[in-house]
Amino acid sequence: MDKLPIFLDLKGKNVVVVGDGEAAAAKARLVTAAGGIVTGEDASRPMLAFVALDDEGEASAAAGRLRARGLLVNVVDRPALSDFLMGAIIDRSPVVVAISTGGATASLSRALRGRLEALLPASLGPLAAAIGSARAAASAAHPGVSDRRRLWERALAEGAALDPLRTIGDAAAAVAAAIDGGSAAVTEVRTITVTSPDPGELTLNQLALLGRCDTLVVPGAVPAAIIDRARRDAVRLATLPDLAPEGLTVVLAVPGDQASSSVSQ
Repeated sequence: MDKLPIFLDLKGKNVVVVGDGEAAAAKARLVTAAGGIVTGEDASRPMLAFVALDDEGEASAAAGRLRARGLLVNVVDRPALSDFLMGAIIDRSPVVVAISTGGATASLSRALRGRLEALLPASLGPLAAAIGSARAAASAAHPGVSDRRRLWERALAEGAALDPLRTIGDAAAAVAAAIDGGSAAVTEVRTITVTSPDPGELTLNQLALLGRCDTLVVPGAVPAAIIDRARRDAVRLATLPDLAPEGLTVVLAVPGDQASSSVSQ
């Protein structure tokens, strides 16, 4: 990961926008949409800054002045001069998806946004809001953290009641019905045979397993890029215990690796 993606709360915060023209206006609209207050360079205690100047020398000078005040600065169309980058945004508030290519090509980001826009229904925002509002009810019905995680994983799975990629008419009613469902753990062990160091070679089902596993067993020399696709807070083990852990355990096996072979047998 070359850049750290973050989502900032700008509500009521001053944000400096330097420049005029459409580029500056576009950044000002983004700031306003996020609840921020667009200001000039002389603003008191701004949170961050955007510089939209055509002249590279002027843009660099403005960025230097703002950075000297301790601000993070984005210089439009000049990633080398920027402390942070703006991705192409898909807004299904409170769900927000941002796509960045690290400044390599904005055209690719926009192309990806266009494809993903068609996949994300308008009901995605209300669904997220309904899940957020139901936290207390979910905690009461499913007290354990692991129980709640399993509840939502099952409800939000492809084809399930809360599948986020399908249109949901009454999100609140659908969420309430899902909370009435079960969350008991099911012990399951699945083996993924790793035949390539490229995670792009994994199937969608294999990626889904890695993304929701409770325990990850890495007995041999598995490429780091594959391991990185697993759930970040999954327990990592070098060997599979005689008694499989509760929940979903995924074993990464490499053909010909003796350690992997002994675990997967």
